Amino acid sequence: MNIEQLRQLSTVAELGTVSAAAESLRISQPALSRSLARLESELGCKLLDRNGRHVALNHAGKTALEYARSILHEERLMRIALDDLANRARSLTVGTVAPAPLWRLTALSVERFPDRLLSSRTMRQQDIERELFDRTLDLGISRKPLLYPAVRCCHLMDEDLAVSVPNGHELAARESLTFADVDGEDFLLFGNIGFWRTLVDEKMPHSDFLVQEDRVVFEQLSLTSPLLGFVTNAAYLAGEMPGRTVVPLEDSEAHVRFYLLAHQEASAHATELFDWVAAQNRPDPTS
Repeated sequence: MNIEQLRQLSTVAELGTVSAAAESLRISQPALSRSLARLESELGCKLLDRNGRHVALNHAGKTALEYARSILHEERLMRIALDDLANRARSLTVGTVAPAPLWRLTALSVERFPDRLLSSRTMRQQDIERELFDRTLDLGISRKPLLYPAVRCCHLMDEDLAVSVPNGHELAARESLTFADVDGEDFLLFGNIGFWRTLVDEKMPHSDFLVQEDRVVFEQLSLTSPLLGFVTNAAYLAGEMPGRTVVPLEDSEAHVRFYLLAHQEASAHATELFDWVAAQNRPDPTS
């Protein structure tokens, strides 16, 4: 007796004829009849009463069907659990302080490990450090290097913040700006920007922010809104902005270096990705 025979019995009971069950199971009718006969022989009793083309489960068949469906249900649960386990084995949990370096890490991961999944959370710097030590995170993206024996650290990317100003606004003629220059202006702001939100709240206490959580809507509004906005020089975020001028910010806080962190005893998958990122960001000795 095997799982396939139990599935066949369940299908015959559901559809009422061997021919319909054979078609549903994509096997020939004679092959299905032989398989059911072997099941009856192995169990030592008849399971089906045949009346022409139609079949019906007898008392023994109904009893067997209850157990068969229970076994098939458990088989489905087992497969779901094993699939989930396999997905978790391919998935890495990443904590990040900002979205742009996560997208950089994702691009590098897809380039080298296309079957690897990244599950991410935007977190505070101190929480990333704590969960990295706790081994809750596989990888962390930090604003500062961590120089501890238990932690591996490499440069991931740099990001510079600038202000997007509508052409015709008096600030559009400036070569550069500071947070103090734009404090008090109204801004269109994307919601999920990690530590950047804390920074602009701190540096611009007199500004009002219209926050948009949907990135597609935010990008559409950015092209038409009279409000100022922030833009980054990250390659995957930069693009043409018709009718707007991008003015760099001078403040040191607007220029950030991000680091990738991994525990020295991280999983093999996390270590492979860390090594790949470190190799891509290693300075060229010939330059």
